[in-house]
Amino acid sequence: MAASTAAGKQRIPKVAKVKNKAPAEVQITAEQLLREAKERELELLPPPPQQKITDEEELNDYKLRKRKTFEDNIRKNRTVISNWIKYAQWEESLKEIQRARSIYERALDVDYRNITLWLKYAEMEMKNRQVNHARNIWDRAITTLPRVNQFWYKYTYMEEMLGNMAGARQVFERWMEWQPEEQAWHSYINFELRYKEVDRARTIYERFVLVHPDVKNWIKYARFEEKHGYFAHARKVYERAVEFFGDEHMDEHLYVAFAKFEENQKEFERVRVIYKYALDRISKQEAQELFKNYTIFEKKFGDRRGIEDIIVSKRRFQYEEEVKANPHNYDAWFDYLRLVESDAEAETVREVYERAIANVPPVQEKRHWKRYIYLWINYALYEELEAKDPERTRQVYQASLELIPHKKFTFAKMWLLYAQFEIRQKNLPFARRALGTSIGKCPKNKLFKGYIELELQLREFDRCRKLYEKFLEFGPENCTSWIKFAELETILGDIERARAIYELAISQPRLDMPEVLWKSYIDFEIEQEETERTRNLYRRLLQRTQHVKVWISFAQFELSSGKEGSLAKCRQIYEEANKTMRNCEEKEERLMLLESWRSFEDEFGTVSDKERVDKLMPEKVKKRRKVQADDGSDAGWEEYYDYIFPEDAANQPNLKLLAMAKLWKKQQQQKEPGEQDPDADTAEQESGPSCSC
Repeated sequence: MAASTAAGKQRIPKVAKVKNKAPAEVQITAEQLLREAKERELELLPPPPQQKITDEEELNDYKLRKRKTFEDNIRKNRTVISNWIKYAQWEESLKEIQRARSIYERALDVDYRNITLWLKYAEMEMKNRQVNHARNIWDRAITTLPRVNQFWYKYTYMEEMLGNMAGARQVFERWMEWQPEEQAWHSYINFELRYKEVDRARTIYERFVLVHPDVKNWIKYARFEEKHGYFAHARKVYERAVEFFGDEHMDEHLYVAFAKFEENQKEFERVRVIYKYALDRISKQEAQELFKNYTIFEKKFGDRRGIEDIIVSKRRFQYEEEVKANPHNYDAWFDYLRLVESDAEAETVREVYERAIANVPPVQEKRHWKRYIYLWINYALYEELEAKDPERTRQVYQASLELIPHKKFTFAKMWLLYAQFEIRQKNLPFARRALGTSIGKCPKNKLFKGYIELELQLREFDRCRKLYEKFLEFGPENCTSWIKFAELETILGDIERARAIYELAISQPRLDMPEVLWKSYIDFEIEQEETERTRNLYRRLLQRTQHVKVWISFAQFELSSGKEGSLAKCRQIYEEANKTMRNCEEKEERLMLLESWRSFEDEFGTVSDKERVDKLMPEKVKKRRKVQADDGSDAGWEEYYDYIFPEDAANQPNLKLLAMAKLWKKQQQQKEPGEQDPDADTAEQESGPSCSC
């Protein structure tokens, strides 16, 4: 027992202890091991020895073993078509064609969709010159798998090689019934052209462009006709292509090819027509090549006018793209219309105008309509001045006025332009009716002014009076209207009526420019040499306002009256104004009054009068005051100039004391450094000689 245990222990191999368990510096991957085995050919088996068959029995035995091997492989996996093909090819190499056919047929029963199987089968028959068998196989192949183009190509090629043109044509016709890809049609066409069958090729092209209606196929058809000298047919093909694709599916390549064809035929006018027709209908992004070719053509065969037409067309396309991108971009419409007006027929211009004015602003706010309304104005002016069509012009104006929402806003310019147009057409009742309608629907200052100006030019003063009355009922605060109305009455010589109008005007509770109205009234009375009335007007105005300019103007009026005592009255007004403005907080206005008074005294007054005014002139002093920011915080100090009037200083003792202190300081500065004070000398004499201790 002990001996067996010892023997068992001896059988167990000892495991070597790994002292260094760190990874090796060079690591070996499985890929590297396999690559080295391949390089050293470790698994390469030597080829089997060649067997020499000497008699028929050995041959039959060899065939039996080989067939058994192939059959075993097929039995193991029937779907591996390569086993079937190898089997059939081996039988073919032994000239066992019937056996090979049987194998191919068995394989087709397994997988009839395998393309390689059909090809190998047919190639075997063709190699062995079994034409009918091959035809049979090709027929079965194209019937079973009609979408495999390779079968059709091989079949037609075989028939052509056999010289069976009718059979090849028949195969092509069967193929075309399936409407195959473009290359198949080209193969059929090339087949017919190889045998000079141009008419047959044309017929195929007719069917081809309908099955594959692409621009390139139509171009190939036309070039086919051109190549064979049928230029009329080629032109007809191009025209049919243009008609076939229409305006919805236009392609620049078709028109470029058409134009080049006509250029080759020296039909330059037709070329221009083609290019222009295409450029008018194709968008700019899709017509780059078209523009390029058109430009080259005009440089070669055109004149300056033709080149300008190209540039105009290019710009027209740019504008078309802009207005398509944003139909409410009225600036683009203006540029487009300017371009079209410069070089286009009236109908084209009208069409563009109609397209432009159809883009009504979506929001009924005047700021959105300001640019849009000028489209209508330009349209009307074009019809009147360029097209010379007054009736259409009237229709444009009327349509624009119907479109504007007058309840929310209006455009006085449109009403006035329409009225002026009717006057140019000598239809005064139409013009008056339009302006009357405008005032009734949407009264505006501009409309009243335009209507009144029209009646003034026609010397219809009674109508002007009525219009002014309506105008002042509409806007009684408008001082300009009152002034113009009064001036009209003055021109007509009705002074009392003009004065009554002024009186009504100044009695209005609210006016936009009352100072202008009062000045106009005063000037009116001065022109009428009504001194007393003018003086009363000034007094009435001073009851309403104590403005310094009113006092100065009053004083100058008294001075300019030229009557006796005018200087005294003028001086009296200045004194009265100075007394009134003592309590005025605006010291600059008081200073302005005194300066005006001083200039008056310098010219007309005596020395005492001048001194009197000079004593009233203020002193300019610099002061400081606190500045507060917008949020109420302290922002520091700022300096400013203030005016201290002598009359105000007398009433304030602090100011009088300050003035005396300044005077004493000034006297001290004027004294010489060596000059002694006389009071000090007297005190020294009275004290006697001094003694020094």
